Amino acid sequence: MSDATSSVSAGKLSDAIEAMDAIALDRLFRRARTHNIWSDRVVEEVTLHRLYELMKMAPTSMNMCPARFVFIRSAKAKERLRPALVRGNVEKTMTAPVCAIIGYDLAAWEHLPRLFPQKDMSEMFRDNTAFAEETSFRNGSLQGAYFIIAARAVGLDCGPMSGFDNDAVDASFFLGTKIRSNFLCNLGYGMPDKLWRRAPRFDFDEVCEIL
Repeated sequence: MSDATSSVSAGKLSDAIEAMDAIALDRLFRRARTHNIWSDRVVEEVTLHRLYELMKMAPTSMNMCPARFVFIRSAKAKERLRPALVRGNVEKTMTAPVCAIIGYDLAAWEHLPRLFPQKDMSEMFRDNTAFAEETSFRNGSLQGAYFIIAARAVGLDCGPMSGFDNDAVDASFFLGTKIRSNFLCNLGYGMPDKLWRRAPRFDFDEVCEIL
């Protein structure tokens, strides 16, 4: 292969990579929307596994990984969730193929010897309940954001939401554990023609500062 041919091939490869990046950025951010109305397409269990396998690779403090997930798919499980939902979130959740409860484990630090084997950091949390809870909540929220991005990456649409009774969810799904609910995220394949017009966002100079 001549140098010229090699250069052209490299250029085409570079163009292809840039094109794939653009498609990915659209999928994850620029064209991604919060969905409330769903098609009847089923979310396969293997897709949920793929979602988790992507999400788990993103960073958390000391690799603590405090997020815990309950994927609600069955009608019976949805009925357990229904009483905890505010009125405006009932229909969108009952009709979603899956509703994920994103929780966080207050005792996540107990797994640090396994997850952060280079140095046991668990003593930082053992007698400091407030610090353990703060760290678990912060990093569980971070994992919740990764969860949304991973869901979009595997082809799912998302409907993240608060608007529910955390205590009721915890009593129904996490009773007897140290796991607490953070937020909910409906998953499925949305109906683009049912979306509202995208809401505005701040410009860089309104909310950012470079020092």
